[in-house]
Amino acid sequence: MKTKYLISSLASILTFSCASAAGLPPAVTGKAQEIIALPDGGWLTLDKQGVRLLDAQGKERSKVSLRAKHLDARPHADGILAVFTDADTQKTHAYVADQKTGQLRLQVSMASPDFSLESMCLYRDAQQLDHVFLIGKEGLSEQWVMHKGSAQLVRKLALPPHSKHCRVDDQSQTLYLSVPDSGVWAFTAEAETAAKLKPVAMLAPFGKLHGGATAISALPGGVAILDANEKKLHLYRQKDEQHFQPEQILNLPHSAANIHVNVSGNKLDFLLQDEQAKTWRASSAAWKQPATSEIVVIEPTMQTDTVARHGDAADDPAIWVHPQDARLSRVLGTNKKQGLLVYDMQGKQTQLLESGRLNNVDVRQNIKWGQHSFDIAMATQRDENSLVLYVINDQGQVAEAARFPTKLDKIYGFCLYQPRTGGLEAFVNDKDGTYQQFRITHNEQGFSSSLVRSFKLASQPEGCVADDKTDRLFMGEEKRGIWVVSAKADQPADLQMVMPVGKQLVADVEGLAMYFGQQKNYLLVSSQGDSSYLVLEAQAPYRLRGKFRVGMNLAKGIDGTSETDGIEVSSVNFGGEFSLGMLVVQDGYKRLPDGTQNFKYIPWSAIARSFKLE
Repeated sequence: MKTKYLISSLASILTFSCASAAGLPPAVTGKAQEIIALPDGGWLTLDKQGVRLLDAQGKERSKVSLRAKHLDARPHADGILAVFTDADTQKTHAYVADQKTGQLRLQVSMASPDFSLESMCLYRDAQQLDHVFLIGKEGLSEQWVMHKGSAQLVRKLALPPHSKHCRVDDQSQTLYLSVPDSGVWAFTAEAETAAKLKPVAMLAPFGKLHGGATAISALPGGVAILDANEKKLHLYRQKDEQHFQPEQILNLPHSAANIHVNVSGNKLDFLLQDEQAKTWRASSAAWKQPATSEIVVIEPTMQTDTVARHGDAADDPAIWVHPQDARLSRVLGTNKKQGLLVYDMQGKQTQLLESGRLNNVDVRQNIKWGQHSFDIAMATQRDENSLVLYVINDQGQVAEAARFPTKLDKIYGFCLYQPRTGGLEAFVNDKDGTYQQFRITHNEQGFSSSLVRSFKLASQPEGCVADDKTDRLFMGEEKRGIWVVSAKADQPADLQMVMPVGKQLVADVEGLAMYFGQQKNYLLVSSQGDSSYLVLEAQAPYRLRGKFRVGMNLAKGIDGTSETDGIEVSSVNFGGEFSLGMLVVQDGYKRLPDGTQNFKYIPWSAIARSFKLE
C-alpha cells in the first residue's frame, strides 16, 4: 500500500484545542504515552500496561499486555501494522491492528538484540518491504526486514550513541535520530547505499534547538522536532541529499512530551502530549509535499559467491555460453584486488585466476584465425596498464594466454568488438578520456595486438559495449552521458550523444550492455548515481523504455543491488527462469547480512514483462 502526500504552506503559530474538543476521548488521552490515530476514527495507544486498539469512543477492542515502548506504525491491507518493543525482554513485536475484527494479530516477534536497546522505528522501502531499526544505547544498531512471519538481518550499523528517538521518512528514505547532547541527525535508511550521517538541527550555539529534541516525527520530505524547554515545534525540510533547512518554528502554548503526526490530504494533523496535564491536544497545519516518483523494482533470482577481498572489489561481469548446453555456461567477473573469477549458472565459483588488479572484462566466442577457432576473454590490468587475454575451452575452463602492453597512463574501461568481416578488436580507455582500438591476431607464434585507431572523450569514461551487428560502439562518459560512434577502425570518430546525464541517467554512467532480441535490440545502462538501470532502444532516437532498480528477493535470501559498476546481458536461452536470457550486475553493497561484494542474476523475462519489450 502506497501513501500519497499532498502539500501547502505553514502558519507560524498553531492553535491547539483540548483533547475532548478535538475528538479524543478521555479514555484515550488519560493513559496513553504514545498514540496513533487510525483511518476508521479509532486509536492505537501505548501505556504502562500495554498496547491497546480502541474504537472512536475510546472503548478497548483488543490489548497486548506488556511494558511496551517505542510504538511505530504503517498502513496495512487489514488496518495498521504496529511495531513496539517489550521493555523487559527487549523483544520487538509486530502486530496487525485489524480494524474489521477489532483484533491485534501477531505477525513477527524478533529476538532481543545483544545490545541495550535505546529506540526502535519502522521503515517501508520502495519495494513495500517493512524494515525495523533497532537503535542501541552505545551506538550498536541493526536493520531487519520482515517477511511472511519472519525477520532477517539486513545490516549492522554504527549510529550516534544514546540516540533517544528514531523515525523514518519513507519517501526520502531518511532515518532521523535524536541525540540529547548534539541535536537531530539524518541517516540513510536504504540499506543499498553508502552509510552517511548528516546534521539536521543542532543544539545552540550551533543550531536553533535550545532544550534538545524531546521527540521527533518524520514528515513527507522533512521532520518535526519538539523542543520542550522552549515550547517550540521546529519543522525542517530536506533540501537535497546533504542539506536540511528550517521551514518554521512554531510556538506552543504548553510543554509537549511527545508528538504524533498524520498526513491527511493537504495538511498535517498533530497530536501533542501536554507534559503537565498528561493529556493529548490536537491541531493541524499545511505542509508542502515534495514531488514523488515511482520506479519499478525487479527481484534477482540468483547471486554469486562473494569475492575474497573487502571494500570496492568486484567490478565487471561477462557471460560465456556453453556451445552444447547453455545451462553449463559461465559468468566471468573481475575482482579489482585479486584477479578474474569464474562462476557457474548457480553462482558457485569454479575458478580464480590471480591476474592482479583487473577492472573490465568482456567475452567473444568462435573467433577464427586461419584454421583455429577460439573463445576469448580479455580484461584490463591496472598495475601494468595492459590487456590480459584468456582462452576458454568448451567446458568453460579459463586460462591466461597473453598480455599486451598499452601506452595508457591510467588504463580503465574496456570492451571487445567482433567485426562482421571477421577477427577480433578491443577498445580500451584511459581516465583522461583517451580511447585506443587494438586489432587482435593469432598465428603459430601466439597472440598479438596492434593499435589501429585512437580518439578521445572530454572527460573520464569507463563502460563501453560494441554492437557487432551494426558496427557501432556505445561509450559511457561518467559525468556527461552516453555516446555512440562507428566501431570501424577506418572510420572517423564522429561522436553522437545518445543520452545526456540528467533526471533519468544519474552520474556516474557506468556499465553498458547490449540485448539482441528477436524484434528489437536494447542498450542497458548502469545509472550508478541513483542505483538504477535504464533500458534504451538501441536505434536512434534511442527511446527510453524503462528504468528499474534491483530489490530484495527475501524468499531466496538475496539482497538488492546498488552503486553498480559493470553489467552484462544475454538473450541466450539458459533454461528455466532464464529462458529469455539474463542480466548480470555487480552489487556495490552486500546485505542480508553484510558481506563482501558479489554479482546478481536477473531474468530478462522480468525486465521484458515490466516494460512490455518486444
